[in-house]
Amino acid sequence: MQIPTDKEIRRLHAKHAPTREAFDLVYTHCEIVCGIAEQLLDRADLDLDADLIRAGSLLHDIGVYRLYDHDGKLDHARYLRHGILGYELLLEEGFPEIICRFCSCHTGMGLSRNDVQEQGLPLPPADYVAESGEEKLVMYADKFHSKTSPPTLVSAASYATQIRRFGEDKALVFKSMCESFGAPDLAPFITAHGYAVV
Repeated sequence: MQIPTDKEIRRLHAKHAPTREAFDLVYTHCEIVCGIAEQLLDRADLDLDADLIRAGSLLHDIGVYRLYDHDGKLDHARYLRHGILGYELLLEEGFPEIICRFCSCHTGMGLSRNDVQEQGLPLPPADYVAESGEEKLVMYADKFHSKTSPPTLVSAASYATQIRRFGEDKALVFKSMCESFGAPDLAPFITAHGYAVV
């Protein structure tokens, strides 16, 4: 499998971003998630594919661009769909399933078919759950940065509180990931971007 280079991924973001502001928001988020994932990978003794993690991190939110309207406004009401939109976008671009899944399987602590049906989520009924170690690490790293306005970094304690509202099972998955991967050091990202930590 040919893993796309950073340059190819950046070009793909530029191709699909409807505005410079959208590109800056989404691509910067993906870079931060990538930095967090790589930091965690470097600290842990994990037998994972670092190049695949890098590509997955840099591509996981590319579907957000398909939620912008012609006026450059983000459709927050349909935001939950950004994962499957990214999956579809990457498939259309010719990427293999192993890359596309980083988009569809990173939301929250994973969405099961049961979650979709019981909560009436605007997604086709299916399991959107990280399976490989690479998918799990990218999903986990994604929890520590938010594209809110203004963007923020998120502490493990804060995310643990947030995810609990979606069920104790989701909180337990996050706790398990914290134990497996550890909590990231957010200081370098504070210094680089000036974001507050919530």
